[in-house]
Amino acid sequence: MTSRKPRARKAPVIAPVFRDLTREESESVLACNHVGRMAFSFHDSVDIRPVHYVFDDAWLFGRTSPGDKLITLQHHQWVAFEVDEVTGPFDWKSVVAHGTFYKLERDGAESDARLYDRGVAAIKGIAPNALTEADPTPFRTEMFGIALDSITGRSCSTKSRA
Repeated sequence: MTSRKPRARKAPVIAPVFRDLTREESESVLACNHVGRMAFSFHDSVDIRPVHYVFDDAWLFGRTSPGDKLITLQHHQWVAFEVDEVTGPFDWKSVVAHGTFYKLERDGAESDARLYDRGVAAIKGIAPNALTEADPTPFRTEMFGIALDSITGRSCSTKSRA
């Protein structure tokens, strides 16, 4: 008579749960992160670039270096912006925001100067030496803001909701 070995028990499979994030959850993802991807188009071409940013009450502020993307964005201002938090293949959050890109300049109308100063203050909140002699990225001389028109988010989770 042969004895059978007990079968090893398999861990229960937790099916991933997909859901829409609330506006507050989506804004939290934007606020907790500082690197995202900005997508923009020109004629029949779409480009996407990683950028540092700060979320500040329906605006994204950032800095970039002069170049082709600024030229394109000054003529075609509509952008999509995405930020992800990924901890596993079925454990993530993703937020997509749409808005209008503005190159920020201190010169000009008083409202332009206020928005520029607001952007600089936001950037200095995560990089206090920005735009100083000790700037870690001195080649990023151009300030920008994205006025957000819409923010949506999705998530996937395998964590139990006990």
